[in-house]
Amino acid sequence: MSEPTTTTPEPVPPGTLTAFAGIARDWLTAPDRGNARMLIAGVIGLTFLQVGIQIRFNIWNRDFFNALESRDSPAFTMQMLVFLGLAAISMAASVYQLYLKQLVQLRWREWLSQRLIGAWLRDGRHYQLEMTGGAQQNPDQRVAEDARISTELAVDFTLGLLISVTTLMAFVGILWTLSGALRFTMFGHPLVIPGYMVWAALIYAILGSGLTWLVGRPMVDINIRRAGSEAEFRFGLVRARENGEAIALIQGETDERRALASLFIRVRETAAELMRSQRHLMWLTSAYGSLAMVFPTLVASPAYFAGAITLGGLMQIGAAFGQVQGSLNWLIDNFPRIAEWRSAVARLLAFRLALDDLDALQANPAQPTIQVIEATGEEEREVLLFRDVQVAFYDGTTVIAGASAEILPGERVLIKGESGTGKSTLFRAIAGLWPWGAGEIHVPPRSALMFMPQRPYIPNGSLLAALSYPAGPEAYSLEMAEAVLTEVGLDQLVARLGDDERWDRILSLGEQQRFAFARLLMQKPRWIFMDEATAALDEDNQDMMMRLVQSALPNSAVISIGHRPGLEAFHDRSLTLLKGSAGARLAPPPERKRRPRPGWAIKRWRNTNDQGGIA
Repeated sequence: MSEPTTTTPEPVPPGTLTAFAGIARDWLTAPDRGNARMLIAGVIGLTFLQVGIQIRFNIWNRDFFNALESRDSPAFTMQMLVFLGLAAISMAASVYQLYLKQLVQLRWREWLSQRLIGAWLRDGRHYQLEMTGGAQQNPDQRVAEDARISTELAVDFTLGLLISVTTLMAFVGILWTLSGALRFTMFGHPLVIPGYMVWAALIYAILGSGLTWLVGRPMVDINIRRAGSEAEFRFGLVRARENGEAIALIQGETDERRALASLFIRVRETAAELMRSQRHLMWLTSAYGSLAMVFPTLVASPAYFAGAITLGGLMQIGAAFGQVQGSLNWLIDNFPRIAEWRSAVARLLAFRLALDDLDALQANPAQPTIQVIEATGEEEREVLLFRDVQVAFYDGTTVIAGASAEILPGERVLIKGESGTGKSTLFRAIAGLWPWGAGEIHVPPRSALMFMPQRPYIPNGSLLAALSYPAGPEAYSLEMAEAVLTEVGLDQLVARLGDDERWDRILSLGEQQRFAFARLLMQKPRWIFMDEATAALDEDNQDMMMRLVQSALPNSAVISIGHRPGLEAFHDRSLTLLKGSAGARLAPPPERKRRPRPGWAIKRWRNTNDQGGIA
């Protein structure tokens, strides 16, 4: 495992809140939003009910302590019955509010995840992001973890703010009425402050919120760095697991431990930095919370000792002050979670922006890109045509300076060239995965094309589903699947077509490549693109695979990338990319030669030379 590279986290972009509000608006106006609006209305209704219960509890607080102060037993009993009724209603409202809130969070996360996955796994965007650098890092965390945090905390914060605002509006009036006016003399002038407890709560909350913002402000950037380092560490672990065999064979465990330890050092450093910031904030919030326990009683006590208010009135003032102060303290209570939320939103929006940039690249007529023009009508001749194609990397470095050629249906063409001349990149451009460059590529309908990379993709699930991929297992008969496996020499797998396994771990690379040829025989494409598709096979098995393609698909065009001299015998002509200082160029194509159709019979065989086997 190579030394991990240092990654720079995305900064919190301006307009983050506006952009995320746009995501919420898109969800609430989308046709597939489901019953989201009804759920939100239910949560809001239960929130107002809870605030109303708190107002009634405040009145109960006064009556209860007045009954205690006057030693009125019947009144005390009545207040206990009132309390039980209010408590029952409050519990029911709290339970269903929590349930509906969680439903809102789940539905929003599901909608957003589907949108992100749809934009990511579309037209090769997931591959293109890997080439661009930046926000493509750990898309799995962006879609899973960042989307979860962004939606869940957004609902929590919105509901918390709603509760705080409605509580503040309800209890400010109560506190204003109960506290009365504060009269005192300053420099010989009488002064009167009406509703002085309201002003005391406001000043107390403003001071606390301001100090919290100053002390906790660095936590946003720290959370972004921590999320990135955690994602890199998890990716390193997954990569080590996925490549366990290769690591064990070359005894690379020591290097893997060193690299993973280096990744965890970054996790530890950012976690320690966050802990220090949280410690500083905790000093402030602890002192603030402790003082808040006695502050309202301390401020209101002169009126109580003067006999202006009863004990019940004092307790009611204290409770109302606590509600007002709690509403004003929303920022103080939630600042660490706000920092976590903003970091998740920043990463999520950066990921979405990177996807949008790829779409804009394709849609911008002023930006030169490789134009892939797909044949659509039946009357349109199927042909693969390069017109002055230039291929570049994302950073603008030219790979192929110029390529013009034409390949007709049924032709067998071998593309050759030194390593680094851009042969595989040209294949990606044909598939529409590589937009960077210029020129035109005219291709047959996408449904007529099949690409065979060096390492085939074999999805998890049943072997029949993997053989039928990307179509479903119902697209082909079981008899056909058995026949093609037998044809490519994998008849030992016939009995396991219904088994669910990690087939990419069970089959050797050579067996995987022969499995790809079996898939080819199932789907029978008219155009076949092979990128080192036989590299893991010995020469005899390679010849057998190519002869099988010639025999079973005699009218299909085959365009291959390969270095073995034996491949030329299975192709009509070659196209050569010549390396140059300004990028490779396609050499003038030789004259086409007429290809005789194969007349030999294909025999069954069992592979004995490629490495590995069925585990």
